[in-house]
Amino acid sequence: MWRHFLLAQLMAAFLMIAGTAILAAAIFIAAPRLMPVRVLVLETPLHRVTPGDLREALRGRARGSFLTLPLADMRASLESLPWVRRASARRVWPDKISLLLEEQQIAARWGNSGREWVNAEGDVFAANLPRAGQALPPDLPRFSGPPGSSARLLARYAESKRLLAPIGLTPRALTLSARLALDVELSNGMRLKLGQEDALEISIARRIRRFAAAYARFVAPRQPPPASVDLRYPNGFALSPY
Repeated sequence: MWRHFLLAQLMAAFLMIAGTAILAAAIFIAAPRLMPVRVLVLETPLHRVTPGDLREALRGRARGSFLTLPLADMRASLESLPWVRRASARRVWPDKISLLLEEQQIAARWGNSGREWVNAEGDVFAANLPRAGQALPPDLPRFSGPPGSSARLLARYAESKRLLAPIGLTPRALTLSARLALDVELSNGMRLKLGQEDALEISIARRIRRFAAAYARFVAPRQPPPASVDLRYPNGFALSPY
């Protein structure tokens, strides 16, 4: 009799598990019909990304029920768009998916390829030129350097722009050599040779300040203007027509 009792309990447990599994499968199969996603809402305005880009990225990924729609796949697909830095998707009861996009903010051109950029965080990303009506800033600087140096160049750009503002000049291009020597091309075409940060005891910032302090008296009056200024000296700088 004890065996029959155990067998009956096992059979009841099996039937309960099987019934639960069948019910879950039925709900899963019927969910798209019972709880369909009716609305996709973009919560942020678009500047670089177009509605067509979004439709292409979400093609085939917005199918499923409110509960089963794979939000992680949607986020990954949206973040694969070149002008999207970060995306998020969340469910809004009872039938809506809310999408938020953070577009790439361009801080500089990277190299000479014409399709690589540095964003506001100092990261390099690749994307085609913006479409008509999405013009780039006219004073967008150009950076060149070894891989991984974009954030350093962005910081140097902000620093040199601040230090040169009193004399009415702005940095137009920054180049970091393989040996980490910095050159800065200015808005008047002049080039500052700043060298390596640790090559001398004088910091890059102090070299730029020294140039700015002497510019009005010793550099601006020269005709023809010098093509480059070598600031790698410990106690002065050299002007060159080349």
